Amino acid sequence: MPSSPLIHVSKSTIFPDRKSNLRDLKLSVSDLPMLSCHYIQKGCLFPRPSIPIHLLLSLLKQSLSKTLSFFPPLAGRLYTDPNGSIYIACNDAGVEFHHSKFATSFIRDVIAPVYVPELVNEFFSFDKTVSYQGHFKPIMAIQFTELPDGIFIGCSINHAVTDGTSFWNFFNTYAEICRKISNNDPSIEKISRQPEFSRDSVLVSSAILKVPKGGPKVTFNVNEPLRERIFSFCREAILELKAKVNSNNKDKLLVNEDFNAFEKYYFDKSVNLNGIFENWLFKSSNIANTAEISSFQSLSALLWRAVTRARKLPISKTTTFRMAVNCRHRLNPKLDPLYFGNAIQSIPTYALAGDVTSRDLRWCAERLNESVEAHKDERVRGYVKEWEKDPRCFPLGNFDGASMTMGSSPRFPMYENDFGWGRPLAIRSGGANKFDGKISAFPGREGMGSVDLEVVFVPETMAAIESDPEFMQYVMN
Repeated sequence: MPSSPLIHVSKSTIFPDRKSNLRDLKLSVSDLPMLSCHYIQKGCLFPRPSIPIHLLLSLLKQSLSKTLSFFPPLAGRLYTDPNGSIYIACNDAGVEFHHSKFATSFIRDVIAPVYVPELVNEFFSFDKTVSYQGHFKPIMAIQFTELPDGIFIGCSINHAVTDGTSFWNFFNTYAEICRKISNNDPSIEKISRQPEFSRDSVLVSSAILKVPKGGPKVTFNVNEPLRERIFSFCREAILELKAKVNSNNKDKLLVNEDFNAFEKYYFDKSVNLNGIFENWLFKSSNIANTAEISSFQSLSALLWRAVTRARKLPISKTTTFRMAVNCRHRLNPKLDPLYFGNAIQSIPTYALAGDVTSRDLRWCAERLNESVEAHKDERVRGYVKEWEKDPRCFPLGNFDGASMTMGSSPRFPMYENDFGWGRPLAIRSGGANKFDGKISAFPGREGMGSVDLEVVFVPETMAAIESDPEFMQYVMN
């Protein structure tokens, strides 16, 4: 159905409830490349609370003000010093809070369509705003949108200031503080996950990014016709896929189970166990030396194969599967898990289209596994040194027609956002940084290892994926 027009009700500026004493933060070699990216746009859809809207708005604004005092950079602005280094001024300049409504669009209009509807993009402020504009605009905006039967809380944050880890730590804290205020919780001055604002790692550099006059531009066609769909994978499908990738036969499947499962497998088939247990131990010891492919790498390999088939690429064409990886735990010494800022690097895996489509699923998954496993301290530092030789913004897009980019993570606590009226019904993102081949991974709402993939492709590629039997057999919806 056509989307209803959005009604803009009000806009206000929210300031931290306490003055910041945090020093200005220099953008790192992981922050600076994001200056050409759009603001991150993610948010949560909820059933409509019983609280009157005017009280709900007051609660959300009060909670936001309190939350900003724990996250001073989000209430600041970017500035460039005379030497060309770029900083976040933690100057309490404030963030925007927007109130809007859809009069005749309902929850079902958001989550029921096969393809993500255009109206979802209207749940977010700063649409298509490039992160460099944080020099002139707020670093963050919250948009509260009313539906007749629901509400959506959308958050837009400058991508040069946060990555997904920092984004969701803020959002989770916002929900935590709102819930505490609702419940008159006396621990309101404490939060569960205090962000860490140090700037003393290898990521902070003296290298200068030369920015063109007017600021950097996005590197992909923002007007390209695209289709966007969320494919859901339940826990059982994920486990089945992982088992398939990690096993070539049923006996190998058993080495990942305990002996009770092994015994039951053969008992159910009336097999004599004499001699088989020794064989099982032999296989277990041999396979233990083979790297186990993770669930997420298995799912990524499945998608890589489906997309490569869908694009009908020549067998000699090099395909690229690019994954954003969190470097906080990969550095030595490690960064704090709640280090605030960007601590991600984009890891490419290359393979010929003919190999991706003709070899088995494990072969593709192994290539992804090798890339991720190799990205340890030395490799992270190597990426930093290479960037320092040639400082540049990150080129997002599918430039050769054979690339795809995986962002976000099913490990992010997206559904752990109870503002006081229950968990979200769904997670959605805005139109930011979307191009042919952009994938975002979300946890499934039911948890327990379920995964949602938000995929964006040109219509003909999307149609081909939807009729790919290897891929669709694992899709829940």
